Amino acid sequence: MSKVSCCLGIDTSNYKTSVAIVSCSGQIICNLQQYLKVKKGERGLRQSDALFQHVMNLPSLIEEAYDALSQGYSVEAVSVSTKPRPVEGSYMPVFNGGIAVARSIAAAGNLPLIETSHQEGHIEAVKYYSKMRDLSKLISFHFSGGTTEALLVDETSEYCKIEIIGGTKDIAFGQVLDRAGVALGMEFPCGEEMDNMPEIEIPASGNLLPKIKIVEDGYINLSGIETKIQRLIEGGKVDKEHLVAMIFERIAEAIAEMCKKLSKKYMINDFLFAGGVSSSKRIRRKLEYKLKGLNIEFGEAKLSTDNAVGVALLGGQEIWH
Repeated sequence: MSKVSCCLGIDTSNYKTSVAIVSCSGQIICNLQQYLKVKKGERGLRQSDALFQHVMNLPSLIEEAYDALSQGYSVEAVSVSTKPRPVEGSYMPVFNGGIAVARSIAAAGNLPLIETSHQEGHIEAVKYYSKMRDLSKLISFHFSGGTTEALLVDETSEYCKIEIIGGTKDIAFGQVLDRAGVALGMEFPCGEEMDNMPEIEIPASGNLLPKIKIVEDGYINLSGIETKIQRLIEGGKVDKEHLVAMIFERIAEAIAEMCKKLSKKYMINDFLFAGGVSSSKRIRRKLEYKLKGLNIEFGEAKLSTDNAVGVALLGGQEIWH
């Protein structure tokens, strides 16, 4: 009896080591992640430190992944994210840890090695299990710790299947949240802790933070609101719960405005959200209310954060189709 074909996926992003195994039918055999350790009070890691932690994390995650394989399943390909985005010149040293391990496993098992990007994996992990799975053209937002981008995903295009059509001109939504959280004494990364705080409704007239303006269709700047947040924290004039509520409200407002402008510009009503910030319960609820006229899809929260499921799916598609 032949075994079910599976693909091993590896993703070594800036703050999480991820390993996943997915079958040819899309069944997730395992989805393993381990956060990189950041010292309290710090807002990130040097690339060399992050790369070292990935190298230390991967062996045990790979062992756990293979232990999850039951009889009747077999890894027949290895897929790895080699860069942040699918564009020329995109590079970060942290991905070298995943590349080295993926190449070693593929060579030892005489398996095909498929290379993809972190961003493509993010989108595929959400899209594959969503109602938008079969759409060939849509707009996807990639909101993670260091990325805020609006992407035109066009699988019918011969030249560019993913095109950046919006996002931030400076820092990302995730950086706004993390910098505020660290200043408030939270552990980095801070988004999940902030999302789980008691919710407080802030009236429009009571939000002390400036609205995030769309400087161009689909593009925004966030350094202004980040500066205001830090001043409010330093001044001690607002409690933690109210400040967090104001931050999430302004972020949701900006995303909703970006969606409306991009929908009108590109005549597209289908929006897919990927990335860790997109897993926020608060942002999801606010956008579902603010964007009732558009078709929006978030997917599973676990698949919105950094993971290797999408990387494994993309690799599997190369050998199964």
